[in-house]
Amino acid sequence: MSVARPAARRLISGRLAAVPGPACAAPPSTAPCHHQLFAHQFHSSPQMSARRRPRFANVRAADMGLTDERQIDRFTKEKFPKYTKEEIAQLRNRYSPEQIAALEAGEAAIDPRDLTVQGRLRVDPYRLPYIDDFAETQPIIDKRPKWKDAPDPNARFMNMDEFTQDLIVWADKFQQGNVTGMLKTLVDFVPEEFQKVPEAQWPGEVRQEAHKAFHNYLEAEVNKQKDRSPDEMGRGPTDADVLQYILERSAMTDNNRTTDTSLAHALPSKVPGVAGLYKAAIDPADKGLDDIGVYQDLKKRTGMSVQNILRLQTKLLVRRFVSNQTRLGKVQKQSILYVAGNGDGWLGIGEAKSTEGSIAAMKARLLAIRNMQPIRRYENRTIYGNVEAKVSGTIVKMAARPPGFGLRVSHRIFEMCRCAGIYDLAATIPRSRNPMNSVKAAYKALCSQPDPEEIAIGRGKKLVDVRKVYYGGDVY
Repeated sequence: MSVARPAARRLISGRLAAVPGPACAAPPSTAPCHHQLFAHQFHSSPQMSARRRPRFANVRAADMGLTDERQIDRFTKEKFPKYTKEEIAQLRNRYSPEQIAALEAGEAAIDPRDLTVQGRLRVDPYRLPYIDDFAETQPIIDKRPKWKDAPDPNARFMNMDEFTQDLIVWADKFQQGNVTGMLKTLVDFVPEEFQKVPEAQWPGEVRQEAHKAFHNYLEAEVNKQKDRSPDEMGRGPTDADVLQYILERSAMTDNNRTTDTSLAHALPSKVPGVAGLYKAAIDPADKGLDDIGVYQDLKKRTGMSVQNILRLQTKLLVRRFVSNQTRLGKVQKQSILYVAGNGDGWLGIGEAKSTEGSIAAMKARLLAIRNMQPIRRYENRTIYGNVEAKVSGTIVKMAARPPGFGLRVSHRIFEMCRCAGIYDLAATIPRSRNPMNSVKAAYKALCSQPDPEEIAIGRGKKLVDVRKVYYGGDVY
């Protein structure tokens, strides 16, 4: 039963109030009685907090002198004075009569007394450097004026035919001499009956006469052009015009429309001052094997050349899909584990994630090459004794085996042994066979092999393998 209802509340408060007690018979005080505290526990609404009193007493505006007319007038004349005759003369030298009229209208519309009573002048160090001086544009707080048209939203890059037509239109702006089409051709110097016949079918005498006459005609035209003045011959585009066409001419179908857009049209391939900053320089020593620059950072970290990096053995061992639940939905990625080795005692693993499988594979491969470590090998074919490693719930047990035994291990550990240069090994996974954990546990076991030399030195002994019988060696 809820006791928050009015009837129940009155019943409980009345019953408790009727009971005599020394606490309620005392003179009234600020502390509530016990029945009031008990009744409040049955109320559904929380108790209101006490009113907070300010730390400092309020000061009236009249006491501070803010309503004094004489002080207001004195502050107004000091902070917002009117323009003097000298200032008006300086303004007339800088602004047009229309602008002066607008300034006078604005001064007349705003009462300086209103600025004093209603406005506030900032005195903090972050205030603006001016109050009403809008003669200069502040690039931090003012918008940049747009004096050009907006870019064409339907513009696209020109194809070959459109670019050729645009080049012809640009070249026609320059004054030229006689065009090549007005010159005579070889056909014009043969009789009419041979003009429609191919040149191969002309008689020998006709062909010789035609070539001789055509040659004389071309020499006469060349001499005629030399005798003309530059104004008569016309002038073509200069080197500056060609450079301007390359740098400033738009490569889009917008009729060379200049806009305020940040995308610069027809930029050269190498911008002065920016070339080489955002693109890795090609190393001539790579011999064209890494023109994109994928292995440049790996070269600096490992000290290997691109030729040596490409000779390494790499293998993708694990690929799985993972999802991250966000407020916008599930973001699916690929997690890839790579192994890398040189086949001669070096081994490394790398793990990477990405939304694209190719990017994740490339990152994991580079990490595997960068994380390569030397693996201890006995007789360059097996490991030293029995090793065991545990990662999460996965346990990997490895044991050395005699020559010719082979690799009797799982397929993932088999690929790791091939990359590391191990040929005789036995391995078991008695518990969980999670792909990621099994690879990591195998790598941990290979890196944590016991060193017999260190053990012998620690015991004060000397280890001599005369017959090579240790760890399954040759006994014959």
